[in-house]
Amino acid sequence: MVYKRFYFIITIRILLILASVFLFVYLVTVAKHEVSSIILGLLILFQTYWLIVYVNQTNNKLTQFFDSIRHSDFSTSFSDKKLGKSFEKLSASFNQVIDEFKKNRAEKEEHYNYLQTVVQHINIGIICYEKDGKVDMYNNAAKRIFKKNLLRNVNDLQDVKTELPEILIKLKAGDKTLVKIFTDDELKQLSMYATEFRMRGEEYVLVAFHDIHAELEEKEIESWQKLIRVLTHEIMNSITPISSLASTVNEMLIDKSDENNKMNELDNDDIQSIEDALTTIQKRSQGLLNFVDIYRNLTRIPKPSFKYFNAHEAFERAELLLKPKTDKLNITCNCKVYPEDLMLTADPDLIDQVIINLLLNAIDAVKN
Repeated sequence: MVYKRFYFIITIRILLILASVFLFVYLVTVAKHEVSSIILGLLILFQTYWLIVYVNQTNNKLTQFFDSIRHSDFSTSFSDKKLGKSFEKLSASFNQVIDEFKKNRAEKEEHYNYLQTVVQHINIGIICYEKDGKVDMYNNAAKRIFKKNLLRNVNDLQDVKTELPEILIKLKAGDKTLVKIFTDDELKQLSMYATEFRMRGEEYVLVAFHDIHAELEEKEIESWQKLIRVLTHEIMNSITPISSLASTVNEMLIDKSDENNKMNELDNDDIQSIEDALTTIQKRSQGLLNFVDIYRNLTRIPKPSFKYFNAHEAFERAELLLKPKTDKLNITCNCKVYPEDLMLTADPDLIDQVIINLLLNAIDAVKN
């Protein structure tokens, strides 16, 4: 409606100018009225001038509107007083568009400030840099990690760790790595994760740093505690039956000594029992020593010492070792291996440990 009114006014003014021109020609050539011709000629010039001013004011207003948008200058307010009521709606539309731009710009600034606040206050270090290493953004957590308040290029991190700039430049989207650094004589183990994005035609790399040294120490302590519990459990499982068997042998010798006052009066069965018990104690003690020796260096996984041995003998050793405990609890233990000459290729000390653990679990399960 505004533009139709604009075209209508332009058309009327042009028609008036044309009518004035025809009348001017008539007065000059036919009527010969010089004074009227001069006055009409001035009127034609005046009409033409105001037509140009009217059109230029409209163009200037449009130019001002688009310039405001192009330069993000939303402080401009459009008024319709100079152009009259015909452009009242157009000016109102201009102002509405400007207000929307103002609103959107304010929302973007608020969102930007919100993100800046989050980025600067999170406990994860963030560095954003271009492919050539020029740093674009560097948050407070990264400043604390690297002890640097100003960072223009990733190469400035050479004094933190010589290889660190090269590591950062080579990082690709999705890469993860762990880097150890020392700052102020403090060890930090940084877990790094990289991602890439493009903005304003430039490629950027965003790297997040997180110091996991405390978490790793906590896990390491937890692992040591678990290992100590396992070692304690395994050692106690072997020490307890050894102690019981030794006590049984000692009681046997004391009883015979009290009865006969002579050790050489032991019958063959007693001697064989004592010999078997001592042999079992010796083998289990040696196996326990080997087991502890293997775990002496806790930084490596123990390797089994494979040997070729009779499976039945391993079960007999475990049965004899736990015999005092089973007799005390009135538990019958039957050992049967099929075939009897079954041979195994394994670590006999570790196999003994496994069988003892299984028998102890079985004893605990049926003792009541």
